[in-house]
Amino acid sequence: MKREDYISWDQYFMGVALLSAMRSKDPRTQVGACIINEKKRIVGIGYNGFPYGVEDEDFPWVKNDEWLESKYPYVVHAEPNAILNATVSLENAKLYVTLFPCNECAKLVIQSGIKEVIYLQDKYHDQQSFIASRRMFDSSGVTYRKMAKVKVTIE
Repeated sequence: MKREDYISWDQYFMGVALLSAMRSKDPRTQVGACIINEKKRIVGIGYNGFPYGVEDEDFPWVKNDEWLESKYPYVVHAEPNAILNATVSLENAKLYVTLFPCNECAKLVIQSGIKEVIYLQDKYHDQQSFIASRRMFDSSGVTYRKMAKVKVTIE
């Protein structure tokens, strides 16, 4: 008889996204992403961080009113990192991400061919850039759904 208490595919892939988020050096917000193809194979993963070759110590990790002295112009979000790390076409793929995508990431998700976004948190739901994301997803046929919290324990 098979075991009955195994995790679902959603829990598994969101667990990979959560594990990826643990690689982020951002002291405030760690975001991870995992892309799977139609055969439920992982084809891309990513987390938020500075671009390849940009030294973590040379740029700010803080939120600051002075834009150039904040992390925002420098950090690459988890979604584009996962898309850029993809090993195959992302046509009809699914994106598991720990935080709902901003409008800039939504554009890349749509352009890459991803058709579904599964997310854990939507803490910026009412901000204009996230309203724009939902508008673009709705218009382009990309579906999105919130997933119940997933607990990942690494010892």
